[in-house]
Amino acid sequence: MDMRELGRSGLKVSPVCLGGNVFGWTADEKASFAVLDEFTASGGNFIDTADVYSTWAEGHKGGESETVLGQWLKSRGNRDKVILATKVGSDMGNGRKGLKAGYIAQAVEDSLKRLQTDYIDLYQSHRDDLDTPQEETLETYGKLIKSGKVRAIGASNFTPERLAAALALSAKNGLPRYESLQPEYNLYERAGYEKELEPLCEKEKVGVIGYFGLASGFLTGKYRSEADLGKSPRGEDMTQYFNERGFRILKALDQIAAETKSAPAQVAVAWLIARPSVTAPIVSATKVEQCQDLIKAMRLKLSAAQIDALNAASAA
Repeated sequence: MDMRELGRSGLKVSPVCLGGNVFGWTADEKASFAVLDEFTASGGNFIDTADVYSTWAEGHKGGESETVLGQWLKSRGNRDKVILATKVGSDMGNGRKGLKAGYIAQAVEDSLKRLQTDYIDLYQSHRDDLDTPQEETLETYGKLIKSGKVRAIGASNFTPERLAAALALSAKNGLPRYESLQPEYNLYERAGYEKELEPLCEKEKVGVIGYFGLASGFLTGKYRSEADLGKSPRGEDMTQYFNERGFRILKALDQIAAETKSAPAQVAVAWLIARPSVTAPIVSATKVEQCQDLIKAMRLKLSAAQIDALNAASAA
């Protein structure tokens, strides 16, 4: 499998990143282990999670995904074969949020403990913190890198202006720079990334690992009517895509899936992989069968005509 360098970090990652938001939530430990085994056995090495996963679920307090991942890493003894990404900054409750130095110092220790490892390959600012100077955050990351607890840093959900400012600060003051950006990006949600973030990331050689690569499942083709909304906990979010443009995208995915003897989900992910600015889209899977779709997508090469058709169908 062709590995890709993430920004200028030196980290070599598979062309799809396995999203860990479902681990310990809609995928229990057994199901999570099965997906992780399938993904890594097939050549995938990039896994993304966050400390906040899955605070939104009833009875959860955060750290569930990291805990499952930690158990898997310990049981498989394969830490050196995985590029592990996690995040800090989202609201964990009880005032635990943000990117201040003291909070990051504690949060990274909590994540390391849950992940049962002594280093994180990619540590990401999950959400921008306008109340904390970016210098403070970047200096704190610098200390973590120097200590060996973190190898590289990334940003998630940053505006073009704030990402540009952070990169400029890093260059001016000799601080670690954000080597990756994690924006929402898929065939349906394009403009928010492509208009300003994409040119910035290409210019600065920042790796892009967009999330919601399948639009929470809509681009799999599983949700096509109101009757389909009960198919998963995410079903209630699908109505936002039930419009002329959404169905036009599904029609194009169906057509190209038939041409390539694949599935709509594979085509949607392959379109992301083919985007020159994208390093590795993040896609989650709760079942081995879904994970196999991701693996097939990593090997699916779309023609220029097929990419043009998807671009046209998904144009705003």
